[in-house]
Amino acid sequence: MSRTRTALALGTAAAGAIALASVTASAAPAPVAGSTTVTPAGHDFKAVLSGKATLKAGSVTVTCTVSVSTGTVPAAPGNNNPAGPVSSPISPPTYSSCTSSMPGVTPTVTTSGAWAVSMQDGAPITATMTVPTGGLVLKTTGLASCTVTAAPTAPANVAGTWVNGSPSSLTFTNASVPVKVTGGFGCPTSATASVFNAVYKVSDVTDPAQDITVGP
Repeated sequence: MSRTRTALALGTAAAGAIALASVTASAAPAPVAGSTTVTPAGHDFKAVLSGKATLKAGSVTVTCTVSVSTGTVPAAPGNNNPAGPVSSPISPPTYSSCTSSMPGVTPTVTTSGAWAVSMQDGAPITATMTVPTGGLVLKTTGLASCTVTAAPTAPANVAGTWVNGSPSSLTFTNASVPVKVTGGFGCPTSATASVFNAVYKVSDVTDPAQDITVGP
């Protein structure tokens, strides 16, 4: 007897691959993510922007040179997940010293809500920053008055990569973030997504002699 099967695979995220399948006999099991351990358990950490962060919506790019967020590695045994990522709540990242690619326009970025970051060991180590609904709002004043709201209708996952080091680094390269743009002339109101680029250096605050690392 022949058997037909259709499968639809939906992307990969820091939490691992998620598969949706329909099978006439039985559904195929979803791939299992590998083990992840973040150390040192229970230590506080600080993520500080290295260089600049850019958020591009339509033809407008906002560049910020100062950004900081803090968090805590889960206490043991919560710092280990034998079959998936380890997640930590973080403070809403602050963004300041920002400029716009539009002449005569001054941007201001405010953040709020319950942000989080999760790590998944692998090659490379992947990271996902969760932006809560409406958790980042960019407003411009001057020649153009625009409002850009990130994750406008639901929390958004921003994909990045992690590299262990002294300090370790968290990198977002051309990461897509859903946005809603409102405003008048000069505002990219047709944009529904923005492109985010940033590199953060992550250091151990509890014991600066140690490093925040991600492993199996």
